[in-house]
Order: sequence, then structure tokens, then C-alpha cells
Amino acid sequence: MAEKTAPYVRMQSKGAQDLGNIEVAPEVLEIIASIAATDIEGVASMRGNFASDVVERLGKKVHGKGIKTELSEEGLMIDVYCVVNYGVSIPKTALKIQEQVRQTLENMTSLQTQEVNVHITGVQFETPAGE
Repeated sequence: MAEKTAPYVRMQSKGAQDLGNIEVAPEVLEIIASIAATDIEGVASMRGNFASDVVERLGKKVHGKGIKTELSEEGLMIDVYCVVNYGVSIPKTALKIQEQVRQTLENMTSLQTQEVNVHITGVQFETPAGE
């Protein structure tokens, strides 16, 4: 899930003085995107892999799960893999995820995203209380 083409995303500082480069680890972008996606109403969880599921069962929260980042000549591309709640409008929820992820990444890192692709990997049904 955490496939990257470059170890760090490099940005040039924008201001009156050129103070140097800013480097952001791809894991940071994954965490930002994952938290932004889970904030959307209707998103039940992010899809993880076996390792992240084991870590979460041991009590540690994995924030970057369900996100794949790729930096190419065209720009930054984000893939979001999530599970939605039963009964929500999938197209509307996916659009909200795209907008939220794009806006949050731009606000926090000043990076423009080329694509934000949303992959709905499942539907979460509510279980009756006591089961």
C-alpha cells in the first residue's frame, strides 16, 4: 500500500528570502490524506493490509493506512482505499473524499495534487447491539 517513487517530496520555500528546500516524507502525505478521508461522514474505515491490521489489534493506531502516494512528472497522485457505511451515496461520499484530501494536502503542504482516486473496497453494515 505504501508504494513510493521518491523518498521525499521536495518543495521550494516561497517568501521574501530563499531559505532552502523543504522535504516532506511520503508517509507524512499518507497520514494527512488518511486523516482527511476518515473525517468524511459515511467513511467507515480505511483499507489496510495484514501488517497494519495486526498493529492496530495490538493497540497502536495506523494513520497512513488506505493511502497510496505516487510522485511523477505529472504531479502528485493519491489513491484512497476505503470502506463506506451502508446507505450512504457512494458517488457523493467519494466526491467529498476527493475534495477534502485535495484541500487538506494543499493547505498543509502547498502541494497541488494531480489526481485523487477513490477506491471503495467494501460496505460496512451496522451490527445489532449485543452481537
